[in-house]
This record gives sequence, C-alpha cells and structure tokens, in this order.
Amino acid sequence: MSTTQAVNNNTDNQLHVIMFPFLAFGHISPFVQLSNKLFSNGVRITFLSASSNIHKIKSTFNLNPSINIIPLQFPNGITSTAELPPHLAGNLIHALDLTQPQFKSILSELKPHYVFFDFAQNWLPKLASQLGVKSVHFSVFSAISDSYITVPSRLDDIEGRNITFEDLKKSPKGFPQKNNTSLKIYEAMDFMFLFRKFGEGLTGYERVMQSLGECSYFVFKSCMEIEGPYIDYLEKQFGKQVLLTGPLVLEPSTNVLEEKWLKWLNNFASKSVIFCSFGSETFLNDEQINELSTGLELTGLPFILVLNFPSNLCAEIELQRALPEGFMERVKGRGIVHSGWLQQQLILKHSSVGCYVCHGGFSSVIEAMVNDCQLVLLPFKGDQFFNSKLVANDMEAGIEVNRREEDGYFYKEDIVKAVKVIMVDDEKEPGKSMRENFKKWRKFMLDKEIQNKFIVDLVAQLKSLA
Repeated sequence: MSTTQAVNNNTDNQLHVIMFPFLAFGHISPFVQLSNKLFSNGVRITFLSASSNIHKIKSTFNLNPSINIIPLQFPNGITSTAELPPHLAGNLIHALDLTQPQFKSILSELKPHYVFFDFAQNWLPKLASQLGVKSVHFSVFSAISDSYITVPSRLDDIEGRNITFEDLKKSPKGFPQKNNTSLKIYEAMDFMFLFRKFGEGLTGYERVMQSLGECSYFVFKSCMEIEGPYIDYLEKQFGKQVLLTGPLVLEPSTNVLEEKWLKWLNNFASKSVIFCSFGSETFLNDEQINELSTGLELTGLPFILVLNFPSNLCAEIELQRALPEGFMERVKGRGIVHSGWLQQQLILKHSSVGCYVCHGGFSSVIEAMVNDCQLVLLPFKGDQFFNSKLVANDMEAGIEVNRREEDGYFYKEDIVKAVKVIMVDDEKEPGKSMRENFKKWRKFMLDKEIQNKFIVDLVAQLKSLA
C-alpha cells in the first residue's frame, strides 16, 4: 500500500493541512503555534522546513509529538536567516524557489485539503491549484501592517514611476485612519526593501501581491476585536475572504525559572522590575546601547537588559565596549545586562516584573499582556512599527518611545519618560487610562473560552470551504 493510500484510508474525514513557513524563526513560530492549536482541534498537520530546523521545531511540538515534519533539501545549502546577514536575505527566498519540485512531489503524494504558506512563495498558489489543493496565505504580520503596505491601492497614485519613501509615508487610498497611522521618515525608509528586486527579478511587494491575489484565502493571526477596520479593508481590496486565528495566545510554560534568575527577581517588590529585550535578531549600535542603558539606569528602577550581537562577535567584549563607563558598578544590585538566550516567558511571568520594553513583535506584545507587564514599545523594523501604532494608538494599551523623525534615534530621556508614564505616574493621564485599557485587553487574552472559539470557528470554516 502506498503512503497516499495509507493516509487516505486512515483519515477519510479528517481535515489535512500542510504548513510551509518562511525559514526565519520569527515566521516559523506562528506556524508552529497555529499547528498546535489546529492539531488539538482534530486537524491533521504536516509541517515543511529545512532539515537543520527540524530539531528546534520538534521541541516546540512537544505537546503534539505526532505532528508530521518533512525535511526539505535546499540545493544552494542556505536554510535559515541565522546563516545570513540581512542584506543577503534575498538568497533565502531564492533557496525557497528551488524547492518547487520537492514541494510539488509532496503535495501530489499527500493530497491535503489546504496548504498554509508564507509571503515568499509567490509560485505556490498556482502550483497547488493545478493539483486541486486550496492555498491559504498565512500572514505572520498584523492586518494593519499588510493593509498599509501590500494592497492594490498602494500603487494607485504613482503612475508607473518607481515608488519612494515619501509615497510610503502616506497611507493608501481608503485606508481606515485612526490617530494618524502615517509613517515617519525612518519607518518609511525601512519598508523600501520591499520594492527592490531579488530572486526571479521580482520585488518583495510583487511577490506578496501575487501570493495574495492568487491564493484561495488569507489567514491572519488576529481578530475583529483588535483589527476589525484593517481586516475589512483587506477583504475589500482583494475581494476574498479573510479567515482569523485569533491572537494565538501561548499556553503557559510548564518549565521552572532558573535559580539564579528566581533568586535575583525575588529581591524586588511586585511589578517594579523592567525587562528590556528585542529578540535574537535585533542589534543596536553603540550609541543607542549607551542611550538605552543610561535611560534604564535613570529610571531608578531595577531592570534586566538583554543585548544581542551578530553571531561572529564576542558578546562579552562587545558589552564591555558598548556600555557606558562605570555603568555596571553604578547599577550593581539592581541592574543585570545579559546576552544570549534566556527564559523570557518565565521572567515576564515573575511577580516582580512589571514592564516590558520590547520591539513590538506581536507575540511579545501578547506575552506582556498575558503576564501583566506594561508595554513600552521601541520598534526597529517592518511590522513592528505598525504593531506599536496598533497597541499605542488603537488599543491605547501601551506607550511608544519618542524618536527622531529622520533616523529613529532615541535619547536616554525618551526611555525615562516612557517608562515613568506607564509605571510611575500612578494616577496621572495618559498612564492611568493606558493601564486601564491594558487590563481590559489582558482579560480578553486570558479568556480561554473566547480564545478557543477563534480556533473552533476557523476549523469549522475550513471544513465548510474544503
């Protein structure tokens, strides 16, 4: 009996979804989270990624070990963003393009109902359609981000000329404005990479537009309560249904916080510690490290500052060079500077941690809310800019650090001011109303009935559409 027959005989009535994310772990993680939720609701999952990523992915499927993972071989040997500097990320997209024959073979054999794919595989919807499989573009970005940048209306006013950062500063025609969502110069400049050509001579914008235009449906890691106007706008722009997963709130970790962190955090009062971290792929220059660390020092509050450096640099040497002179002596006992991995979820969960200074990645935002840590947002790239606007302006549940318009530079005073508004000025506006809104959104995130209904409804929709 062939693999296909065995699969079909055993799962006649079971919905089968193939997951095929981009190769960066910031993209893989939401696909893993959604896979776990769908699998727990009776959906059969097959997950595709590079061989080198399989071990890490398996560890995140630990609650659902029977999820099937198929390794893909990459002819050019490139398999993750960790192996490439940002300016060579296009090589990774080309690597994905080279997997088309393997992907076609897998799809032909497994014959799933759906394949959920990422922004880079613009060739996938057509290929899936030829094999009778529905394709679903699963955006790991917020709806506000996609609806501002990658919609047909974005190019309405440029009349055949090349797009400029000045164009991107303005929202597209019909975009649902709330508290002025337009971009600053440094934010608009960051998005210009989407309009450069790489791999098959296409721009990132063209890839995404082809994907969105040719796929069967879109899925967003969001809900109407948070992003209703932007979801409606996307449906109108593309004339197709947007499906929603809800915010994909992580299950609480069953691990225990390491003794060294537990011991240190236990020294401080409830909700008094600042945790500051920007993930493993954000690297600040020396000047900004200086302003950030001095800003945290000047708040007078205890803090953990996580600073990472490109993999070819020695973190210990870099920290010694980048931190202000005498800094570690001055903050001794109330400030820790760390480089590398740490138990972020468990640190945020500790009762003494009350503020999270982060880049505005949506998973980080949800982690902060669930763990009752007030949000100070300092975005550095892409959708982080829009997530921060969404949280600070639409949800009014956090504060964004003030930055210099032309280059995004921030000063120590900007850090101090943002932290004090959200943590210290107890009965003053706007901090008071932000904390009240934060409480409301936290209750929403922690309501298991509501969060589970998002997945139950999504599974029901997928079944009816299949």
